[in-house]
Amino acid sequence: MTDALDWLRTSPLLGLFLTLLGYRLGQELQKRVPAAWKAVAQPVVVALVVIGLALWALDLSYEQYLVGGSIIGFFLGPATVALAVPLHRQAHHLGRMFVPMVVALPVGAVVSITTGVLAVRLLGGDHVLELTMAPKAATTPVSLAVSGAIGGLPALTAVLAIVTGIVGAVAGPAVLDLVRVRDRRARGLAIGASSHGIGTSRALREHPTEGAFSGLAMGLTALLVSLLTPVVLLLL
Repeated sequence: MTDALDWLRTSPLLGLFLTLLGYRLGQELQKRVPAAWKAVAQPVVVALVVIGLALWALDLSYEQYLVGGSIIGFFLGPATVALAVPLHRQAHHLGRMFVPMVVALPVGAVVSITTGVLAVRLLGGDHVLELTMAPKAATTPVSLAVSGAIGGLPALTAVLAIVTGIVGAVAGPAVLDLVRVRDRRARGLAIGASSHGIGTSRALREHPTEGAFSGLAMGLTALLVSLLTPVVLLLL
């Protein structure tokens, strides 16, 4: 048994298996829970819990998990680029949404950066934590790069970005329903701008148009956050 565990700790199969198992369990759980709980039982959230418990039970470090988990991570790049496919299928909507996008996405990026910094300041956090919080609205790879460039803590920024994505994926559609936003294009833009990749995966399951515009908003928001973060920090 000890030899088997030692082999698993160094095998890329373990991280790969735990990732796929956790997500699959999340999918099955979401199918079986009552309708009121489906938004909370996101496969990504369930996978995080399953992987965390497995690492704790097997006494494995994150680095050991990442030996295999990084194989899944490698495909995040191609998967993100592939979001251009549903967007292309909805290209006929882009002309009518050009002005709303030009206005809404920069405003959303500025609001996200500003509220993140001011929240830390009001709660007594230091300047480094402000810089860490500022780029949380960008997708994780971009937020990591921006945080490192401006003097934040990239590892903590990654955690904040992931939490932001999970909260947006879980609560975003309900909030949009509450404020009676019905247009699939507007819903997609809002979810992609606020909860990037995780929210986009939820939007793609909701409706093709919503998913397409969420992917577009995710990419444009990442660009805007990288450009606007230094400017907003200077003004603050």
